[in-house]
Amino acid sequence: MISTKDLKSSEGSNISKVITPGTNTCKINNISLEVPPFDKSAYNLVMNVETLPIDGFEGFFINKDNPELGRHLGQVGRVKTNEYAYKDGTTKTGITVSRDMDILKVIQTICKVTDSLNWMEDNDSKHETIEEFVAAFNSDAPFKNKFIRMCIGGKEYLNKEGYTNYDLFLVRNQRGVYNMENNNVAEDQSKLIKFDSDLHIKKKKVDNVDSFGNAGVQTSSSVGSDFEL
Repeated sequence: MISTKDLKSSEGSNISKVITPGTNTCKINNISLEVPPFDKSAYNLVMNVETLPIDGFEGFFINKDNPELGRHLGQVGRVKTNEYAYKDGTTKTGITVSRDMDILKVIQTICKVTDSLNWMEDNDSKHETIEEFVAAFNSDAPFKNKFIRMCIGGKEYLNKEGYTNYDLFLVRNQRGVYNMENNNVAEDQSKLIKFDSDLHIKKKKVDNVDSFGNAGVQTSSSVGSDFEL
């Protein structure tokens, strides 16, 4: 006799383990400062995020060295809060910009959309440096397990296996619309930026290959992978 009772759901089995550019509902698992290789005086503010749980989904291990901790219930990704690193300087129009102040503004926004602005107030004048401030924010984690909507863009790159991945970042805020918002905002009240792949994905330049071996095959294709963040 053929039984159908023991069939497992395949929903989510073919979904990438990694977030791709688009509108995503995510929680922030942790957040940190990272120094870009081209400028040691600058910082990227990087969020490790995870989407809502997906039925039938087998995500990455939370800690590959400790499988007993289990797996992520949703897709994960490293998302910079800005496409470009924060640094001190002056814009082309003569406006002075401050690395630390810009980072503080982003953290304030994260607190706002996660209903945790009291953390900002409680930590006023408590930390000597931006490094200490961000470390405290990550340690206290007022954002923990709070899902927010994000408009995430990406820059294509080839990973070490030759597959196309994305360097993920929050798209730039525009007048009246924003790259993050509380997940409880009603759809008709939303001010989240509408994702546009033509605007928010930076394509990697693809070199046309005239031939492949002696077969004369034309090719310029790219293949995506979900094996590497």
